[in-house]
Amino acid sequence: MISELIRQPIIFLVSAPSGAGKTTLCELLTKEFGASLYMLVTATTRPMRPGEVEGQSYFFLTPQEFERRVAAGGFLEHANVHGNSYGSPREPVFQALARGHDVLMNVDVQGAASVRAALAATPEAPPLVDIFVAPPSLDTLQARLAGRGQDSAEVIERRLQKAAAEMVRWQEYSYLVINDDLKTAHDQIRAIVLAERARIRK
Repeated sequence: MISELIRQPIIFLVSAPSGAGKTTLCELLTKEFGASLYMLVTATTRPMRPGEVEGQSYFFLTPQEFERRVAAGGFLEHANVHGNSYGSPREPVFQALARGHDVLMNVDVQGAASVRAALAATPEAPPLVDIFVAPPSLDTLQARLAGRGQDSAEVIERRLQKAAAEMVRWQEYSYLVINDDLKTAHDQIRAIVLAERARIRK
């Protein structure tokens, strides 16, 4: 069939400031598209929290194992955040692509830049579709972060400063989705996935 001849798996990369809703949107996509869209699980050195599951929430690694994998080129991107290391494992991405599945990655702006660079240096790299999810305003983002009730005023202010620095980089991405209304934002990202799957790549 023609679909079997031309269908090329895609990496969908989603970035957003903390609190903009990218994790919720990614979860909605994986529920909708099922096994055809593999959600990459991040590796981390931070301790497991109650309710988290190894291999589903994160891959929990010792600092020594994490550094060993960094040295071996085992991550498409990695970073240290508040004293803990986080990284996107390379092998599961290419295993999923080899099975014919698209891959969904949830990474920050710096991680997205690293992924682009890694794929640019990879022979016969798969197509990359990057999407930036933004709140309608920093005031809205501040209200969302405060509404969570999880962070102090100092932490919220630090997140807002980082968000402001990240939001000016939206032009580095192929698509921009403003998450003012979750359903509308989901409809837009869903449309991007469907359109990119139908794109003829020359």
